[in-house]
Formats: sequence, structure tokens, C-alpha cells
Amino acid sequence: MGVPHATVTNLPAGTPTSPDGHEGIPLGLNNDPKHVFTVQMEDGEPVLHITGEIFGGLTTRESFSNYHFRTQFKWGERKWEPKLKEARDNGILYHCTGPHGAFWHVWKRCLEFQVEEKNMGDLYCLGGTGADVMARKGVRDWCYDPSGEVQKFGNGPGAVSFKSAHLIGDFERPNGEWNVLEIYTIGQTAVSVVNGHVVQVLQNTCIADGSPNIEKPLTAGQIQLQSEGAEAYYRRMEIQPITNFPLEIQNSVKGLK
Repeated sequence: MGVPHATVTNLPAGTPTSPDGHEGIPLGLNNDPKHVFTVQMEDGEPVLHITGEIFGGLTTRESFSNYHFRTQFKWGERKWEPKLKEARDNGILYHCTGPHGAFWHVWKRCLEFQVEEKNMGDLYCLGGTGADVMARKGVRDWCYDPSGEVQKFGNGPGAVSFKSAHLIGDFERPNGEWNVLEIYTIGQTAVSVVNGHVVQVLQNTCIADGSPNIEKPLTAGQIQLQSEGAEAYYRRMEIQPITNFPLEIQNSVKGLK
């Protein structure tokens, strides 16, 4: 758990807070006094409820490589400072390595499958990661485009940005409805899928936070689910080992096997 925003109430006496919600002293590991992450029953099945009130990450104990991750996600109603007036925000962090709190004193070094209103499937390289993406420069951001040119994203030398926006289009369900979010990753390649649409493809995933001339392959890590200022729900999380990308993904992305 990260640093509570100054507006958070009913914290244990003496708990440090922050005016921006990410600089300061974090609550730390396994310390969730406001029950930001809980499991509840909905229609007879377990659902992960994330209040979003404090930035945080729910982390797998295991590390994973060469897998297909699938889950269902929907938004709740509440939003909190410091993102009370911004788009609802969450994220699936994968290939997480290194210590907790590497980014904003809360999340590990990772690649982020952004889960944000109108931006599901954006790529963020957090804490010293990188990847190559076929992309084109849009009005505001670089965007994944299978007919674009290879661009380097991340924190290393030669990167055009630490963010690659998803394939142009609106692939999200209306707020309150369940979305199906998927990650396929084999070796240094990762594919992000929103409701059946391939929206981002990463190649040459790497760690790029050491020597400016050295990049280490990034092929495995833990998975973290974010709390980032908005109420959210996850259910039906599944992870399966794979050795090849399924045909429907291969048919959508040239060069995958």
C-alpha cells in the first residue's frame, strides 16, 4: 500500500499522509487499514472489490512467464483524490520485478496494461522497463499501429516515450458492464487484448534501468492489480501456461508464432 492522500479519513493515529498521494512514507506491505482490497460474493461467485481510496497493488506470490492471463473487469461508482476529477484509473502490472515501491513508493518495476476510461490497453513502462512497439505519432501520443514503424518505449536510451497508447478505436464496454481483458506473453513478446481486440503488441521487452548501454531481457515476473483512485471490480481471473500464441492472435498480428 502506498502513501494515503491527505483527504483520507479514519486512518490509524499517526499515519503519514501526502498532498499528492504518492510522495512520502507508504503504508507498506500487508498493511491495508482501509480495506482497499477485499473479496465479496456477487451472484454466487467471488469478486475482487478495489475501493481505489489509497494507491496500492495486490501482488501475486508467484512469478509467471509464457502465459495467457484473462480476467473480467468493471468500474464502480466512487473516485478519490488526487484523481477525483480525472478519468477512472486502474491497471494490470505484469513482469513485475525488484522491490515493492519502485514507482511512486507503491508499485514494482513493471510493464503496465493500463485500465483507464477510454484508454484500456495503453502501455506504460514503469520503474525502468522498455519494449519495442509498432507505432505512429498521433496528435497527442504515440499509438500502437500494426502498419507503423518500430519505436522504442520506456526508460532507456533512444526511447520516444514511456507510454504507447492503444490501437485507435473504442473497444470498451459502458461503465458498470464487464470487460474481458487479456495478456498473452511468450519470451520477450506480449500482446494486450480488450474485449477480443488486439490493442497493443510489445516486442523485445526489457529492463532498462542500469547502464545506459545495457538492456536485460524481461520475460517473467509477478502480477499486480492496482488501486489508483477509482472503485473497480475484478472477477474470473485465470492464468494458463502457453508455448505458442493462439491462431486468432497470430492472425491478428504478423510474425507471431
